[in-house]
Amino acid sequence: MTFSICVREAYETPDGETHDRFGVAVTTRLPGVGTLCPFASENGAVATQSLVNVDLGRDGIRYVDDGLAVDDALEALLEADDGASQRQLHGVDADATFAFSGEDCEGWFGDLEGDHYTVAGNLLVGESVLEATADAYAESAVHETTDETAGAGVGADPLAKRLIDALEAGHGEGGDKREELPIQSAAVVVETTEDYEFTPPYNDLRVDASESPIEDLRETYELALEGYEDTLDRYEDAFEEDSLEEAAE
Repeated sequence: MTFSICVREAYETPDGETHDRFGVAVTTRLPGVGTLCPFASENGAVATQSLVNVDLGRDGIRYVDDGLAVDDALEALLEADDGASQRQLHGVDADATFAFSGEDCEGWFGDLEGDHYTVAGNLLVGESVLEATADAYAESAVHETTDETAGAGVGADPLAKRLIDALEAGHGEGGDKREELPIQSAAVVVETTEDYEFTPPYNDLRVDASESPIEDLRETYELALEGYEDTLDRYEDAFEEDSLEEAAE
């Protein structure tokens, strides 16, 4: 049905604050994948796919938010799921990774775990899709001081963009093998422990029905980033005034 990537990055802003960010990106040869598969919070990221059980993603993030390690949370959910043999479920938290592919998933299927990331897919042309996705992300992973709020202008590119790049790399290897299904979809979700004056809109994007979902998702991302930066420029004085008022209270 799909292939997806979940990641966690620790980063330091220029003012010396340390934060975590978590992201999920996913694409499939069916419409509306963003409503079913990707889940993220400031504590973790989870993707549920193959024969999708949305509760696995929703409850997985809820358990991680409640303090469970991602591997313990997702294993417990799978043990209680009668359809586990047909599921794929993977994710990350601040410390751990977890990836599961049930034995009854269809087509070529599998998963990979790396340094604070997981990748999984089914009904693919082969393992090279996952390897290309993982390699593209790993090459871009942040290991330096950066500032997510500054967009592409400071440090590394925002995580949302790099996750779209990773999907594009996997798609370049052939992606989902069901070429008879032209209507596809893609989504990216990023959450962070960093507080924003104005939440970046490019961190939660979906293309629900398209024959070129990754290309369209990239275009949507670029427009959202441009709009975000324009908004910051236009309302910079107002944001500064609000900050001063909060500091005075």
